[in-house]
Amino acid sequence: MEADDEATAAALRAHSPRAPHEIIIAPEGAPRTKPRALNVAMPLARGSLVAVFDAEDLPEPRQLRRAATLFAQLPESVACLQASLVIDNGDFNWMTAMFAFEYAALFDVYNRGLASMGMPLFLGGTSNHFRMEVLREIGFWDAFNVTEDADLGLRLARGGFEVRTFASQTFEEAPATFGALVRQRTRWFKGWMQTFIVHCRRPVQLFVDLGSRRALAVLAMFAGGLFGPLLGPLLAARLTYDAIFGALLAPVGLLEIALSTLWCFLALAGAISLFFPLAVGMRRHSLARFRRSLIYLPLWQIMLSVAAWRALFELWRRPFHWEKTEHGLTARGVIDVERPINPFCSIEQPLFNQESRA
Repeated sequence: MEADDEATAAALRAHSPRAPHEIIIAPEGAPRTKPRALNVAMPLARGSLVAVFDAEDLPEPRQLRRAATLFAQLPESVACLQASLVIDNGDFNWMTAMFAFEYAALFDVYNRGLASMGMPLFLGGTSNHFRMEVLREIGFWDAFNVTEDADLGLRLARGGFEVRTFASQTFEEAPATFGALVRQRTRWFKGWMQTFIVHCRRPVQLFVDLGSRRALAVLAMFAGGLFGPLLGPLLAARLTYDAIFGALLAPVGLLEIALSTLWCFLALAGAISLFFPLAVGMRRHSLARFRRSLIYLPLWQIMLSVAAWRALFELWRRPFHWEKTEHGLTARGVIDVERPINPFCSIEQPLFNQESRA
């Protein structure tokens, strides 16, 4: 914690840890970011494994043991295990429901698929477990990157290491107000922009480190993750206008037919790539009761666009500013309808039996 963080110090005094933790006071310095705090603590850490949890997290009780067991069984090239993040206040309003949809798609569809194909993963920033020796080898975290998780996942891949997902959940609280959501996503987009600039400044070396297949996948993720929010709503508005008032659906001439076909194909492919992972994530996490919130998906996309443009401005004016997300503002329920889960009473399967393909 920072030396002048009186609120956190008072909270720690009032709620002393049950387990033998140490509280480290960071020396004065900049930037005042999460990755810098982690770098300050690492020389004092003991043991061969490191786990990172955000303060609002509720990880399943056996997650540390499961990760340690897997590391003992997996090859040394596996440097990180990423647990699934699950939103547990999804029933508060449409924004937390959309957040639950997004996390279900990200952690249990996208990331699981990328890991199975051996692709680089942009880590989730929390509930990730590392081999200490690998962190030392790659130089720990980038203290100036405000999405240190995305940068670290890519640096692990460039260093020849693997990231895998594993079957354990960590429950998180989603921001419940529009302003908090925009501020959080602004930081995320700004960090992605920083990561893009850092890793793509020498594109030839990126392809050498990752290989053509994985490098192209990374560039595609950057393109979709950054240019999609920046330009998506504008292109969608133009597409709608041309469909209603223009020649999109009534082209004249071979060139117009080809362009209209391309536009329609891209629009259809974009819709499928957006909805299909959401549908799979909803099914895997039994989120069907929130399906009415999907009518707000256009508003969600507009929010992402606002945050992306705001991030671009902040990247120029204050690139290392870390806008914190306030938590503890909503009543936290559980989102599994079929079998409600108490995060402190795990339904994880026994160790050693279920992890062979993690």
